[in-house]
Amino acid sequence: MKIVLANPRGFCAGVRMALDVVDQVLDLFEGEPIYVYHEIVHNKHVVGRFRDRGVTFVEAIDEVPKGAIVVFSAHGISPAVRQAADERGLRSIDATCPLVTKVHSEAVRYARQGYQILLVGHADHQEVIGTRGEAPDAIQVVESPEDIPNLVIDDPARLVYLTQTTLSTDDAGVIIDALKKAFPLLKAPPSEDICYATTNRQQAVRAIAPSCDLTIVVGSRNSSNSVRLTEISKNGGTDARLVDDVSEIDAAWFKPNDRVMLTAGASAPEDLVAAICRALVDRFGATLEQWDVFDEDVEFALPGALRKEMKRRGVPGADDRVRVSASEVTPEAYGAVALTVSASKLDRPAE
Repeated sequence: MKIVLANPRGFCAGVRMALDVVDQVLDLFEGEPIYVYHEIVHNKHVVGRFRDRGVTFVEAIDEVPKGAIVVFSAHGISPAVRQAADERGLRSIDATCPLVTKVHSEAVRYARQGYQILLVGHADHQEVIGTRGEAPDAIQVVESPEDIPNLVIDDPARLVYLTQTTLSTDDAGVIIDALKKAFPLLKAPPSEDICYATTNRQQAVRAIAPSCDLTIVVGSRNSSNSVRLTEISKNGGTDARLVDDVSEIDAAWFKPNDRVMLTAGASAPEDLVAAICRALVDRFGATLEQWDVFDEDVEFALPGALRKEMKRRGVPGADDRVRVSASEVTPEAYGAVALTVSASKLDRPAE
């Protein structure tokens, strides 16, 4: 068996920043109860590990005691949630991914300019709920082309679309093309809303999966970007399984000489990937290759409220930037050394 590790995979800079925020808050306010509004990211292991450290996750602001510390999740919140937190006197720290904040800012700007906004995404996803809350009277959510006939349009010349950041670029493209066909004057956002990490992980699956017998995606089932990775592999003809961790791996999925692609959603910790590698090396004598499709070099700053508190307390690192790089594949962690294959050597399918 050969395991092909996709690079990039796993944590993006936005997720890493959000987790660093909670880590710092736990250290800064040691002994105080810490609340997080909604799951900080959509991964059951990440959430479980923070629960073990005393974090309480809530789905309503009124569940947070007045005056307590609350961290807003990476998915973003609506102004109504922020106002409710202020009214309760909560000490709020916003861990919203900057790329989600960008979409919020676009929604506010276009609504002020008198545009109707067609938000492409999943209506029940926390990110879409937060974005819609920025301009509820101006935004209509479009989940599929079938929603288009039900849209209420005042002026076809004053329409713009925005997208959820974690969508499949394929799925989003189908919806956007249908919207453009229905509304030829539809305006596009100034830059792509689907985030770099989502796009890069999807492109890596498209590049690698066709040459493999099976794709394993590490991620939780409520992680939109993880689910999309399995769909992209299946759409390309390679079966895919979404697993939370090594305990869900079934030996019956594999044949001894299989080539297995292993990747992870943007909210999945790398140690879960490493544990699966170790299990397959032990069970099947698998060898490892890491295929480098994209080199990511993105960094984000910590939220202003957290930086201010760190500086007030003299804690170092307030101005450090959060950056995520490819994980080092060691025999101790992964069970074997990985041969690195450059993207330039990959037989990549046509775009």
